[in-house]
Amino acid sequence: MSNYPLLFVERLTEHDFEALASLEDPPVSAEELRGLLIRDPEAIEDRLADRRLYELIYETREPGMIAGITPLLAFSVLVHRTMRDLGSASYVPEWVGAGERLPVFDVATLREFIDDITRRYLITEFLSSFTRVASGSVWVRTDRGYRRRRFSELDPVGLAEMVESLPSSRRAAGYRRLGDVALFHTGIFPDHTVLHPLSAMRQARLADLAGVDIADLAGIDYLQFLEKVGSLSYDRAASGAAVPSSVHDSLHDMSANFTRARRFLNYLADRYLHRLETGLMNPVG
Repeated sequence: MSNYPLLFVERLTEHDFEALASLEDPPVSAEELRGLLIRDPEAIEDRLADRRLYELIYETREPGMIAGITPLLAFSVLVHRTMRDLGSASYVPEWVGAGERLPVFDVATLREFIDDITRRYLITEFLSSFTRVASGSVWVRTDRGYRRRRFSELDPVGLAEMVESLPSSRRAAGYRRLGDVALFHTGIFPDHTVLHPLSAMRQARLADLAGVDIADLAGIDYLQFLEKVGSLSYDRAASGAAVPSSVHDSLHDMSANFTRARRFLNYLADRYLHRLETGLMNPVG
């Protein structure tokens, strides 16, 4: 049994529980609900999939009601909502290029992907982690001595260079974040990503830092290149973990299922984050 539901419940705030408790029938206090879910953490699943919770967070006309809700709860509701949508979908608008979607009737693979409880929580954590992005400047050693360099974790080359500079004991976490960044670019903003690719020189640098075999780059596009970087980064994060754990196994799984994770996020982002109207065969944008 996955321990992610318990970890999720323990990270919810009092305001989160107040929002959840407001939908309970019969009524309970936030503290009573918290106690119930600590004893039976998987009971949170039905609540996260409740349409009323989605409406409370995303369709309320009372901003004060949701002002203190955490990104963790808000994104988890979207993940469960998207899972529910896939349950009745006959096709998904598949990303095929910037501003282009085509209907693909292979919905079953996405249903199977997100039906796994551990993957749902990993995707939720992933989305929540990008509500704040680390940036600033770091000192790097060059042939001319130490120089200050601007840094943003959304820059995969800069992030990969930083990971390589870390002590070996800390690289696993860095590789995981590099996998997250590759998934963010390809899953949430694929249109922007392919319209603003890294230069050939920086792609080669990223491939070298991420350990992508140059032979694997032949005949693939930029999105597929970032998929390889992300998949390999998750694998290296799992392999570099000091002690094997459920997180270790989950990262190997995300590595093996990177494309399905990207496709799920494309669907979620178009449907809810960007609210694109992707009618049958119609381009978006």
